[in-house]
Amino acid sequence: MNIKEEIKKYIAAQPEPKCSDMQALHLLTQQVSPKCKLWFLDGKDDKGKTVSNPNIGYGSYTIQYADGTAREFYQVGLSANTAGISVYIMGIEDKTYLVKTFGKKLGKAGITGYCIKFKTLKDINMDVLEAAIRFGFEVPKDK
Repeated sequence: MNIKEEIKKYIAAQPEPKCSDMQALHLLTQQVSPKCKLWFLDGKDDKGKTVSNPNIGYGSYTIQYADGTAREFYQVGLSANTAGISVYIMGIEDKTYLVKTFGKKLGKAGITGYCIKFKTLKDINMDVLEAAIRFGFEVPKDK
């Protein structure tokens, strides 16, 4: 199964309204960055053990680790969870940026250094969420 098929299957497996919300976010993210690389991570480690929720990734940047190693990863991510949906904005140096920039205008969402979590899209200001996603593709990376 290719990545687009895995993403489609993952989104379709979600209960409503999460399925429709995930589909809308998937389309929005691809509109923001139409030529971005797509990822699908099934949440399992190399031994097949579940270590996270499955997630869809968009874009590409290189994570530089303190030990000198590096790896390619996505810039923006999308994942269903038991409480709703998480949107990940990766590679942000200032862990307060999302809260300071989008927090008050976003709606009913929990925001951490790189994650925006909410129950449903109807709780969120979509223009503000789109701006956060757009920022995720623009934030300087690859040092």
